[in-house]
Amino acid sequence: MAVNLKGKDLLTLHDWSSEEIWQVLKTAEHLKRLRHMGQRFEPLSGKTLAMIFAKPSTRTRVSFEAGVTQLGGHALYLSTNDLQLGRGETIADTGRVLSRFVDAIMIRTFKHSHVEELAEAATVPVINGLTDDYHPCQVLADLLTIYEKKGRIEGLKLAYVGDGNNMTHSLMLGGAKLGMSVVCASPAGLSPNPAIVEKARAAAAATGAEISVVNSAAAAVAGADIVYTDVFVSMGQDADRERKLQALAGYRITTALMAQAKPDALFMHCLPAHRGEEVEAAVIDGPQSVVFDEAENRLHAQNGLMVLVM
Repeated sequence: MAVNLKGKDLLTLHDWSSEEIWQVLKTAEHLKRLRHMGQRFEPLSGKTLAMIFAKPSTRTRVSFEAGVTQLGGHALYLSTNDLQLGRGETIADTGRVLSRFVDAIMIRTFKHSHVEELAEAATVPVINGLTDDYHPCQVLADLLTIYEKKGRIEGLKLAYVGDGNNMTHSLMLGGAKLGMSVVCASPAGLSPNPAIVEKARAAAAATGAEISVVNSAAAAVAGADIVYTDVFVSMGQDADRERKLQALAGYRITTALMAQAKPDALFMHCLPAHRGEEVEAAVIDGPQSVVFDEAENRLHAQNGLMVLVM
């Protein structure tokens, strides 16, 4: 592949072609192989990544900070309290200023419009580390994991069960781009954003994937190659906790539900997980679970991304 991604933003996978996504996955695969062989490779020597966190995170912070360091660069952790954003400086001005100092900006925040505003003003690549609407870096790691475990992505079926959230949106977009069907099972009132579902369906038309939303967890999981879930109550939703837990009570991933998928189906979860809430311990800690391989692949997928865009 010879796709040039230098300077490209990653705001959502909707903005990336199938070829561009595959370029990241193949680069990640190569970098992972080098790391496991103990070979040093430092293409980001002398480069700096600014990491803005409005939402704290274990995996996002450690994987980006460790990754850019392994690649010879340097990472700056910046909470909103560390920046003048906390005192009223605009997101656009923050993007313009940071662009004079660093080679890329990763931001993990709430409103997706904030990432868009930052990217519009910045003159270096902006990476969406998570917003309320999208989580593209996690899905790059998920796609890498699926490819490693299944040997392909096209033609597979992923069943997402639970809250129709940012993970659902990005899984649908990523699956659609690479020809993997994605069906989401959510209760009424917690389905994914219809506008984003339509974007995924439009992308799927070119790859033969199917994107669908149902209410029945059993119907979604039937014949699935991958069963995926996320926490029922995301960060910042504590006020809505009881309502969501009640609505999602029938959407827990159990051993009985997993038995309705293909015998060799993978169980995936972006973590952190709440055993006994969205998934039984017997499933997430069982032989079909690949959640920790998936977590490791955050590092490798993001390394591939950074090498290409920085």
